[in-house]
Amino acid sequence: MGFSTSTCTEFVEVLASKAPVPGGGGASALVGAVGTALGNMVGSLTVGKKKYADVEDEMWELKAKCDQLQKDFLRLIERDAEVFEPLSKAYGMPKETEEEKAEKARVMEIVLKDACSVPMEIMEKCCEAIELIVEFGAKGSKLAISDAGVGAAFCKAALQGASLNVYINTKSMADREYAEELNKKADAMLEKYTKMADETFESVLGRLK
Repeated sequence: MGFSTSTCTEFVEVLASKAPVPGGGGASALVGAVGTALGNMVGSLTVGKKKYADVEDEMWELKAKCDQLQKDFLRLIERDAEVFEPLSKAYGMPKETEEEKAEKARVMEIVLKDACSVPMEIMEKCCEAIELIVEFGAKGSKLAISDAGVGAAFCKAALQGASLNVYINTKSMADREYAEELNKKADAMLEKYTKMADETFESVLGRLK
């Protein structure tokens, strides 16, 4: 589909259209990639500086993790589109007869689980990114701390955005035990990592004002 390789203009235009994909999940993955890249930028502006020689090795390690996360997020933009299409088709399946109702229910359970798997992974990647940005904000170049703050805000937004795409799908699941298990995982990530992102943002804000 190539959403991750489209121009910013193209992505925003198709996002604004009535096309089924990309949607909130793909947009959240993109925001996660941008937030991670901002943290990575702090590392790029820190390495090679005598003032930060004591954290040079750590910065390179953090940057390598960000490089991988950025690729993961971009891959998840495409994956989100791929798993939504079968879900969209399943919603349109006929349900006139008992057989049709049963078949639709069977298919819906499969595609709902697939559709949930991607935003759950986006959430997990956002949590990893926030942990890295905390380190960039605390130890990276003071000239770039605003970028760490923006990165934290973006990754928090991506985390929250992806969570809504989990909850909208778990809400429709017939297997309530599985749905509640996913909800608990999502709840725990939101509880821990929105606070972590907020603390980094507030820390940066306090150092700038």
